[in-house]
Amino acid sequence: MVSIITPLYNCQNYISDCIKSVVSQSYKNWEMIIVDDKSTDNSLKIAKRFSKTDSRIKILTLKFNEGAGVARNLAIKESKGKYIAFLDSDDIWHKDKLEIQIGIMKKLNLSFSHTSYGYINKDGTFSKKTLTTSLKPVGYRNLLKRTEISCLTAVYDSHKLGKFYMPNIRRKQDYALWLEILKTGETSFPINKCLAYYRQRIGSATSNKMKLIMKHYFFLKKTQNLNTIDSIYYTLCWAVNGIFRYYL
Repeated sequence: MVSIITPLYNCQNYISDCIKSVVSQSYKNWEMIIVDDKSTDNSLKIAKRFSKTDSRIKILTLKFNEGAGVARNLAIKESKGKYIAFLDSDDIWHKDKLEIQIGIMKKLNLSFSHTSYGYINKDGTFSKKTLTTSLKPVGYRNLLKRTEISCLTAVYDSHKLGKFYMPNIRRKQDYALWLEILKTGETSFPINKCLAYYRQRIGSATSNKMKLIMKHYFFLKKTQNLNTIDSIYYTLCWAVNGIFRYYL
C-alpha cells in the first residue's frame, strides 16, 4: 500500500482537484492522509466530503496552525503503507503516477525514487515548462547542487528505510528530509516521466525564487552544518541549476 501524505491549509480552490487526481489513480492500493493545519476557509469541509465517499481518504486535524512539516509528520506517523508518497493540497498527479513509479520501484527493488514534473497555473492551465530528472541516481552531494527531488514526486519505502520525518522548520522541510535519507548512503532513482504537476501561485512560498537565495545559504549552514565556503558553493550551484536555468 502507498500512504499519500497531504498537508492542508486554506486551499479551498484547489483541494478538490488534488484529491480527484488521487482517486482517479490507476493504482488502487493507497490511503490518503490529509492533515488540516487549522484552515480558516472551507478546505476541511471539502476534504471531509470526499472522505465520506471513499474510506481510503483519512482526515486528521491540528488544534493550532503549526506548518506543513508538523502536518506531514503527523500523517507519516499514522501511515500504514509500505511506500510513503507526498502530494501537497494544491498540486495534482498524472492518473498513472503511482502505477508507473511503484511498478519501477518494485521491479528494480528501489528504496527511494522521484519523477519529472510539470507546472500548472493557478487558473488550472498547464504550462509548457517541465523539470526533468537527471540521468543518474541522485546522491547527497548531487542534491545539494540541484534540488530536483520535489515533494509531489518523491516516494520512499518505509519498510526498508524506516520512517523518516521532517525537521521542525517552517520552510524547505521536504528538502531537508530528502537530504537526511541520502546521508545514509541511499540514492534516489530518477524516473524521467512527467507524472505530477506543481501549481504555481503568486504569493506561494516558492513563487519568488530570487528572494530565496540567501535563505537557502542559511538553510545549508543550519541544517547541514556546512562551513561558509561549502555553503556558498552549494548555494551558487543551486541557483544556477535551479533558479536561473528553470525559472527565468
